[in-house]
Amino acid sequence: MIEFNNVSLVYPNGHQGLKDINLKINDGEFVVVVGLSGAGKSTLIRSINRMVTPTSGELLIDGEDILKYKERQLRKLRTEAGMIFQNYNLVRRMSVLRNVLTGRLGYTNTFKSLLGLFSQEDIKLALNNLERVGIKEKSYTRADELSGGQQQRVSIARVLTQQPKVILADEPVASLDPPTSHKVMSDLRKISKEDNLTTLVNLHFIDMAKEYADRIIGLRDGEVVFDGPASEVTEQTFEEIYGRPIREDDMLGGDEE
Repeated sequence: MIEFNNVSLVYPNGHQGLKDINLKINDGEFVVVVGLSGAGKSTLIRSINRMVTPTSGELLIDGEDILKYKERQLRKLRTEAGMIFQNYNLVRRMSVLRNVLTGRLGYTNTFKSLLGLFSQEDIKLALNNLERVGIKEKSYTRADELSGGQQQRVSIARVLTQQPKVILADEPVASLDPPTSHKVMSDLRKISKEDNLTTLVNLHFIDMAKEYADRIIGLRDGEVVFDGPASEVTEQTFEEIYGRPIREDDMLGGDEE
């Protein structure tokens, strides 16, 4: 359970990124957060692993207020809350397998991590997760030799190898063409359901939000303006979230790779 109680975030320049957020995210939910650029989507999900720190309120995970966490507790939190980024965040010159194994660094002592030493169990786990996202045959290929969609599937496998309780995905398909975007979202949802992982995904695109989400949260100017089942969302709902009529580019799945 993730619970936001009157959570706000004001940046040093005075901009208010979040305004009195009150939400409860249940175990195993696949939640899509939608809104225009600057609406607060990234700020919302990055507060869950304290990549950004709200300035007021309570943010509870399993009943503990993570806003009070110190360095050691934060390290554990970030192991349990895996992050998928828009730009993949891979070490481009390393092999796919080595990139996936970095998901185990939170469980490895500093000396072994510096040497890149991983157990056979870790390697087996990483290979299994690459198989789950359909690119095990690329295990020994350099990351920069893959397509964008393949690189994002590597980042999903890396997060799974981290064995998190929560997956946070920040615009994971924004750089991908529509068919590849749907493949990545399908993999993410399937794995989330198989492993009962609470998953929050930021998206701009309406068709994907409706197709993959259990629940949609709409943000505008740092405030929640909609929160409900995907089945209840209409075009009018999105117009209220976006504060303007829906355009064709709001419906599609992204730019060409």
